[in-house]
Amino acid sequence: GSGGFRKRKHDNFPHGQRREEKENVNPPSALMASFKSFQLELDTRHDKYERLVKLSRDITIESKRTIFLLHRFTSAPNGEEILSESEVKLDAVRRKIKQVAQELIGEDMYQFHRAISPGLQEYVEAVSFQYFIKTRSLISVEEINKQLIFTAEDREETTNMTSNSHDNQPHTWSLKVTPVDYLLGVADLTGELMRLCISSVGNGDIDTPFELSQFLRQIYDGFTFIGNTGPYEVSKKLYTLKQSLAKVENACYTLKVRGSEIPKHMLADVFSTKTELIDQEEGLP
Repeated sequence: GSGGFRKRKHDNFPHGQRREEKENVNPPSALMASFKSFQLELDTRHDKYERLVKLSRDITIESKRTIFLLHRFTSAPNGEEILSESEVKLDAVRRKIKQVAQELIGEDMYQFHRAISPGLQEYVEAVSFQYFIKTRSLISVEEINKQLIFTAEDREETTNMTSNSHDNQPHTWSLKVTPVDYLLGVADLTGELMRLCISSVGNGDIDTPFELSQFLRQIYDGFTFIGNTGPYEVSKKLYTLKQSLAKVENACYTLKVRGSEIPKHMLADVFSTKTELIDQEEGLP
């Protein structure tokens, strides 16, 4: 067949010989040099993108560990130690974000936004969770961005940066959280607040669920103003936010109506059972 003929025909010319003939037929030209420069630029950009993906993954992991630590605040005998330890962990996360800011010097951040967005969302969730535990209020995006302005820590780092640059390499780096990343992080925060409500009741704290209910209602009202006019990711998070609010309101309803009937050590079990029923009714896994 024709396939076999082509194979036998190609067998008459070794691969090395064909490669040498191609190189002789196409000598180096200005066009080939341009394509090689384009290849180098694309490879450099791809390598930077992969480094940012890895940094974003590290930021996500450390932020999740901070959130898990903060959930011990309600049951720990000394909550100040938990807050201090969480601040140390967040400082470590910010050092990772500093590396991201250094990678993006001279680059358009939005070309690499998909690489760093998951980590920034998780960081916003961790910072806002800690801020709520401290102040019972929501941190603003401006306050978050103020914490993401970095400077060279010592002379050695400054010397290394100046030796790698030509003249005036800036020693101040900053990374701004976009409004979309901030909204997505706040939407994820509502799930952590719902878990905080259940754990607070299990520890005998009856006031926190009512504070959380009012706070989540304000956040939900703010998201409803955005509606379907915002990005797709924000509108998709609105459904999860509504479920978290419903679970907290159900906990408050149970406390108000049956709080005097159910022993405090059994309230958390009652809420967990009702939460599972709500999830089954809504078709959630």
